[in-house]
Amino acid sequence: MVESGAVSAKGLTPAGRLALGLAAAVLVADQAVKAWILEGLNLPARMSVPVFGPLRLSMVWNEGVSFGFLQASHDLARWGLTVFALAVALGLAAWAWRADRRLLGVSLGLIIGGAIGNAIDRARFGAVVDFIDVSALGFFPWVFNIADSAITIGVILMLMDSFRRETSTAR
Repeated sequence: MVESGAVSAKGLTPAGRLALGLAAAVLVADQAVKAWILEGLNLPARMSVPVFGPLRLSMVWNEGVSFGFLQASHDLARWGLTVFALAVALGLAAWAWRADRRLLGVSLGLIIGGAIGNAIDRARFGAVVDFIDVSALGFFPWVFNIADSAITIGVILMLMDSFRRETSTAR
């Protein structure tokens, strides 16, 4: 039996397996829901459909970075952002391969899956498919997607893991 954090015979840790499995699950869920938004629901750009409470489905093509910052419609920006996202995902996957903590594996998996999901959109469409709209809450005006959510949650968990690790090593 492999100890938690120990490297298996193939070099992949249990936390690494968790990270890569979660990355695949996030990627599949992200792309499946985006396909449903584009083809099943056939939601036109700038069209909005109420779901419940403050949640709406609003189709937005995001040519910028996170939450529409740095909007750019040039091919250089499109492919530059795509290559950057894939390079980050590959770097994080290498880190995940050796990850020794479950929370770190979860955080890396979420970020990797989200980064690849949005990179696929940029390569296919030249923009990221965003559709989750909670702007009716009044404090979050951006439209986002599952990949964005996974990246955000992954970064928060990574920060939590780093603080927890510093605390445990300081004792």
